[in-house]
Amino acid sequence: MIQTQCTVDAITPLTPFVQRVLLTPQQAVDFLPGQYLQLCLSEHDKRPFSLACLPNGKQLELHIGASKADDYSSQALNYLQQQLDAKQPVLIEAGLGLAHLRPSDNPVLLLAGGTGFSYVYSIAKALQQQKQDRPVFLYWGVREQSSLYLLDQLQAWANSHSKFSFIPVVQEADSNWQGRTGLVHEAVLSDFVSLDAYDIYIAGPFPMVGVARDAFLQQGAHREQMFADAFAYI
Repeated sequence: MIQTQCTVDAITPLTPFVQRVLLTPQQAVDFLPGQYLQLCLSEHDKRPFSLACLPNGKQLELHIGASKADDYSSQALNYLQQQLDAKQPVLIEAGLGLAHLRPSDNPVLLLAGGTGFSYVYSIAKALQQQKQDRPVFLYWGVREQSSLYLLDQLQAWANSHSKFSFIPVVQEADSNWQGRTGLVHEAVLSDFVSLDAYDIYIAGPFPMVGVARDAFLQQGAHREQMFADAFAYI
């Protein structure tokens, strides 16, 4: 773990409810794709957020989803905005989490619910950078299609990389949506007869992660090849 101060460079909307936060650490931050940082609001108030960026960059990128009903994230965003306005640094602890990308030759299944996407986005970018010749399937489940804030980029990736597949799944789709609907883990179950061969990385609300874990195990997945920091809590 690395503790360092960061300048808050920018907070910009990705959707009405998701903000991209860019931070510049005052010292180099070493982490693995899929790890997270903790934003230290105080000595006893530390809030985890997945890193949406690759290691060795100059900036750290977070995607923080917050609504009026989500005090936990809203308070963190308010704090970041206050520090940005005051041109004051924030303290972070980085290099945290055990659900990071593993060296492997197995095909990869990435599953995200909501803003759990930032976790699988980091891993997907790392796999692209490594130019590994193994299939990667990224499933992103959201409630409404407007929450798919990087839809065009991910579809472009899929169009230009034969081994990368992107499957967005919308739970409450309107008549304009032409893609998959329903629950994202159920889309996976319908697409794969067996998950025996896959390394699986999952992020999202704890209830979703728990349901996906149990269902995937029944579909042949191996627990030692499934990774999610939420597993420590559910």
